[in-house]
Amino acid sequence: MKFLPRACRGVCVKRLTSRFGGAFTLIELIVVITVIVILTGLVLSTVGYARKKGARARAETEIAAMSAACESYKADNGVYPRDPTANTATDMLNARTMGDPTTTLYNTASLVLYRALSGDRNLNRTVSAADKNFNIDGTTLSPPLNQLPQSYLTFKPNMLSPVDQTQNVQYIRDPFGNSYGYSTAYQYDVDQGIPPTHG
Repeated sequence: MKFLPRACRGVCVKRLTSRFGGAFTLIELIVVITVIVILTGLVLSTVGYARKKGARARAETEIAAMSAACESYKADNGVYPRDPTANTATDMLNARTMGDPTTTLYNTASLVLYRALSGDRNLNRTVSAADKNFNIDGTTLSPPLNQLPQSYLTFKPNMLSPVDQTQNVQYIRDPFGNSYGYSTAYQYDVDQGIPPTHG
């Protein structure tokens, strides 16, 4: 055991080194690891928040574009896009009570909107002569249209599901991977749904 010289006792500070003098203590290592874990958690939560905020902003932009396309459709056709058969797809989707975008009804109503706004009636991602034969609900028209269906909005590939361009469209996809909802329930029955101009 080493002792400090008598003159330094209580006044001088001298580090007594042992054979492990250059190593970290267990407490120092735990403190450093804890700080690193806390900082990593803060950075990852910030990245997740920024990603969700970006997806929300993209959804708002996409909704605004589809809304403008619906207004153009209404200006040309006198009504908003609606499933031609009353009380099916778009009429059945009630925005007041149905909030689960994973249901089949959301996908079906979304396809009616896609066909009406894109002009792609057979869901193959392009407007062609074959689209003259289909209505916006996918039923066969007899007689067919005289001209190609009007396109009001060009959908980006990441707005459609599946993203694979070789497959037919299944629904309009939001940035979170769910189907956008589209309802005309209010046009069918004023006790259902929300008026289109409701803010």
